[in-house]
Amino acid sequence: MAKGDSVAKMKTAISDRAGLIEAIRTQYVLEWHGTHGWDHWMRVLETGRILATDRGADMRIVELFAFLHDSCRRNDGHDPQHGPRAALFAEELHGVFFEIGKGAMDVLLLAIRDHTRGYIHPDSTIQVCWDADRLDLPRVNIQPDPHFFGTRAAKRILLTGEDRGGTSGTPMKGA
Repeated sequence: MAKGDSVAKMKTAISDRAGLIEAIRTQYVLEWHGTHGWDHWMRVLETGRILATDRGADMRIVELFAFLHDSCRRNDGHDPQHGPRAALFAEELHGVFFEIGKGAMDVLLLAIRDHTRGYIHPDSTIQVCWDADRLDLPRVNIQPDPHFFGTRAAKRILLTGEDRGGTSGTPMKGA
């Protein structure tokens, strides 16, 4: 990566943050500060920033993923289509509240659409998004399996309970 590339990747793609958040909030049907809402998204963003530094991921995509990945859930339980719905919603918002190129948009849509499938992906940005979300699974009483993490930093955080910038985890038992 060239010296200026990491700085460029840390810039936001969001041209109207307040508008984006309001658009998400207007259509979000669950409790805003609930299990899959704003507080979770902020933890995913914070953790994504840590993981992105380690992996060189595109922070514009990680940031958008954090805001959008659970934005179209219809319930806090089993909702297997919330990722595909959120990807469609992201397409509607693109060009209105944020702007990224076609390649970056394809990465964002795949990350959102497939974030619940338990995959490991070779693209560092997609994997950072998924690992940041998976590290927050204990909030719903799910102990994450280290085999479903693709970044060394996420595995380290998971196994050691390392502080994620204010959200201490607990180490995996038996891992």
